Amino acid sequence: MVEKKTETLHIPDAPHRPGDSPRFEKWHWSPEDLKLLEIDCSVDDTKEHAVGLVRVLNDNNEAKGEWNPNLDSDELIIGLEHMLRLRIFDERMMKMQRTGKLSFYMRSYGEEAIAIAQTMALETQDWLFPTYRQPGAQFVRGRDMVSMICHCIGNEEDNVKGRQMPVHYTYREGRYISVSSPVGTQFSQAVGVALASEYKGLDEVTITWIGDGASAEGDYHYALNFASIFKAPVILNIVNNQWAISTHSNFASGNQNFAIRGLPYGIPSIRVDGNDFLALYSVTKWARERASRKLGPTHIEVLTYRAGAHSSSDDPSRYRPQDASDFWPGGDPIERLKSHLIHIGKWSEEKHEKLEQGLNSEVMSAYKEAVKFGDLANGPYPSSDAIFTEVYETPPWHLLEQWDEMKRWRDE
Repeated sequence: MVEKKTETLHIPDAPHRPGDSPRFEKWHWSPEDLKLLEIDCSVDDTKEHAVGLVRVLNDNNEAKGEWNPNLDSDELIIGLEHMLRLRIFDERMMKMQRTGKLSFYMRSYGEEAIAIAQTMALETQDWLFPTYRQPGAQFVRGRDMVSMICHCIGNEEDNVKGRQMPVHYTYREGRYISVSSPVGTQFSQAVGVALASEYKGLDEVTITWIGDGASAEGDYHYALNFASIFKAPVILNIVNNQWAISTHSNFASGNQNFAIRGLPYGIPSIRVDGNDFLALYSVTKWARERASRKLGPTHIEVLTYRAGAHSSSDDPSRYRPQDASDFWPGGDPIERLKSHLIHIGKWSEEKHEKLEQGLNSEVMSAYKEAVKFGDLANGPYPSSDAIFTEVYETPPWHLLEQWDEMKRWRDE
């Protein structure tokens, strides 16, 4: 009798689970490790930057190294204000969700620097293809907070008339393209818009973000392939915040980092500290200049940690230690920039407290104004006519028939 051989399938797992003591390896990368790349560098020139980590703020939150963008303190204070505004805004929206005034919410807790620093490094004509964790880009582009809250509530002032879930913002004036629920689709779409800008001869660059989990989808690879072949003026970011809801990034990466994936496609690739405002700004500025010079795309891994729950429907204590984010080597992006500004003598705890109080008042005022137009519990809601409007300039006959049928049913 022949003994049957048993094969074991390898199933990756998270490095720590509830009840474990979370441990992250202390970063050995310093701001002085990686030199500033030439704008016209080759793909091979970026190999070191793909396996390393671009930092500007060191462990003492001092700005060091060649990637230091040397921003003036006024610009840094604006960045700090936007990040703190987003965190306070998120907290208010979560309270609204818990009290039944909106149905669903997703915070950017621990990731505030990403969209804010990167959008500040762009030009106003550049296109933004975000996920649901880049709402801070709208603050940079000047969107009114009342409008953002009205969208989340889904009241009659919602600029997308209830067609999208809360936090699936779109902001035409800021070139902020509608967030997509089927994650990953924005990568290919961003490349298409970038190529359209190139075809028209416009000085426009497109930036897009994708999560570590969504990078396992085909859309990610299609986008890299097209961007590489056609040298699209696009900045392709993988935000590796370690968790795709309850699935650890090991399931999407095979225990490798994400930045190196761009190299076989012939795309310069960089990994950057996602909680370092200055490093994010600098790398994005570099990628933007490269794209504007018709040198093609840049692929970036943004290394960060999702400090909070995936969404208002998630309980992260079921799949990871509750205090895991406290041990993340990258720290907190707001605290790091605040400490840097204090270190250079341009900020203080008193100024920070005053700013926080002012932003709390700003968010509360916006909330009170937004609910005047209705909330989830009480309405009023966008008209049902919105189902048939704002899609076709002239609705086709079969939709007009359905619209008339709906009106008759509604009026009875």
